[in-house]
Amino acid sequence: MKFVVQSKAFYNAASAVGKVISSKNALIILDNFLLELKAGKLTLTGSDTDSTLSAGIELSDSEGEGKICLSSRTLSNLLKELPDQEVTFNINDSTLEVEITYPGGTFNLVGINGNEFPEYRAPEDQAEPVKIVTEGKRISKAFDYTLFAVATEDFRAQMQGIYFDIFEDHINFVATDTRKLVRYTDSNIKPGVKTSCIVPPKAASIIRNVFGSSETMTMEIGSRSATVSDGRFTFRCSFMNGKYPDYNRVIPKNNPLHLVADRVGMLNLVRRVSIFVDAGYGLIKFRFTPEKMLLKTSDSGMCTAGRDQMACSFSGQELTIGFGSEHIISILNALPGTDVNADLSDPGRPGLFFPTENEEGTDLIMLLMPMTVSEF
Repeated sequence: MKFVVQSKAFYNAASAVGKVISSKNALIILDNFLLELKAGKLTLTGSDTDSTLSAGIELSDSEGEGKICLSSRTLSNLLKELPDQEVTFNINDSTLEVEITYPGGTFNLVGINGNEFPEYRAPEDQAEPVKIVTEGKRISKAFDYTLFAVATEDFRAQMQGIYFDIFEDHINFVATDTRKLVRYTDSNIKPGVKTSCIVPPKAASIIRNVFGSSETMTMEIGSRSATVSDGRFTFRCSFMNGKYPDYNRVIPKNNPLHLVADRVGMLNLVRRVSIFVDAGYGLIKFRFTPEKMLLKTSDSGMCTAGRDQMACSFSGQELTIGFGSEHIISILNALPGTDVNADLSDPGRPGLFFPTENEEGTDLIMLLMPMTVSEF
């Protein structure tokens, strides 16, 4: 078989599809792309057994049909360095020798029989898939706000993914690692049915990166797997097993103390004092007063300490509370807008962080559990 393709278009597709390929695969064949030429159309596929991403690539010309596996690293590196012009792939169907030519250059390599590439088999779904059509940026934004809060420990595997709690007129996107929790609601997406699933973080990252700029993307969500497409790319992934915890139960309904502060200023303040935090504990002590916040950290083992302050607006007389340095930094990084708002109560109850204004039809809440403070 033979085909002629624009090198830049081929590289862009290979770069996207390569995101699904793991650095360490149990099957060596999965280190390769699957190239399939059929009816004048080239499809490029990558897989890690749990998920598969395919891209359709426009061709200038083609002859024959067939499929072959080529090293993903070799092909991506070559396409990256080629000038943006038409490139011809001549493939010997018998020997699997591949000749890649363009004006002034020729490259040769040997592929692997495409029939050896494992076909993705989604877990058998128990019900008819739910079809959701939306802008790619809506799902991408939901992942921007939630991915950082996904658990990395495996003591509760279901917390290692992003929870889609799907209702007729909105979707709640939820992530938690037991120390922090994020709930992002988008009412601009109206699925029309009620269901739920847990999306693995790798799959969420691929969807965000590949479909984030799609004007229209379609998600077909079954009981155990999903298919995402936008006309050019098609992504299939399996869901994580397990029952997600009742996230609404841990969100406090009445935190009477309200904080407003410059988000970037507070982020820089926390970063400065975090230099002197006890690495094994991570505690930052906060004291809020009506007009300022005072932060203190210390590491008795290293004989170091930090103390800094900044202006803020606080509705209570005074509150002393502790938060983990890494967690508060990640929340301040993820929050949109120039100001950070927080609803607090007492040193033992979680704080709620949220932007001053939400985009129309959306609601973002970030919860952070406090740490014990014996004295300030």
